[in-house]
Amino acid sequence: MQGFTLVELLVALAIFAVISVMAYSGLDTIIKARLQTDQHATELARLQIAFTWLKRDIEQYINRPIRDQYGDKQLTLQGTISNIALTRAGWHNPAQQPRSSLQRVAYLIEDKTLIRSYWWVLDRAQDTHPIKMNLLNEVNELQIRYWDENLQWYEQWPPSNFLEGTLNKNNGQPKLKAIEITLTIIGWGNLMRLFQVPISG
Repeated sequence: MQGFTLVELLVALAIFAVISVMAYSGLDTIIKARLQTDQHATELARLQIAFTWLKRDIEQYINRPIRDQYGDKQLTLQGTISNIALTRAGWHNPAQQPRSSLQRVAYLIEDKTLIRSYWWVLDRAQDTHPIKMNLLNEVNELQIRYWDENLQWYEQWPPSNFLEGTLNKNNGQPKLKAIEITLTIIGWGNLMRLFQVPISG
């Protein structure tokens, strides 16, 4: 019975080594693709959660001004091009805690993170502090625009030419109809959503 020569063994080992390298390279590519897919899915899920919070808060906006920690009156909705604060309804209370179903919320960017703040009470005392939720990381910019019933865009609300008293009385002043939110996110670019404001706003 004739065995393999040394040359044949070397050739076989070389072929096996080449096949092994090719198999490892393919497996490594699959693993990296899987990791990237999982990371992308996680980031997409956080994006969807952030926009869901924005949608719920804006679309449940209710006309209820507040008092801040200094006793000063704050409008129901106040916003600039980079932050917004408003009063919303529909705050669930499954634990039946002694609190209102209305909630004051605010959004802004801190250290490239989209923050949602809320308060346990509407009219605050001096020791009332917001509770902050980190909704989304790697956010370079938050841009907000406000659209009124006359189809005019503003970069703050109420607009600077509106008087607070006349705005709250709704005596002919344009009403807010929609809010446009644009997030500039690393790896995603600009993502824009338009949210309708309830008629009561």
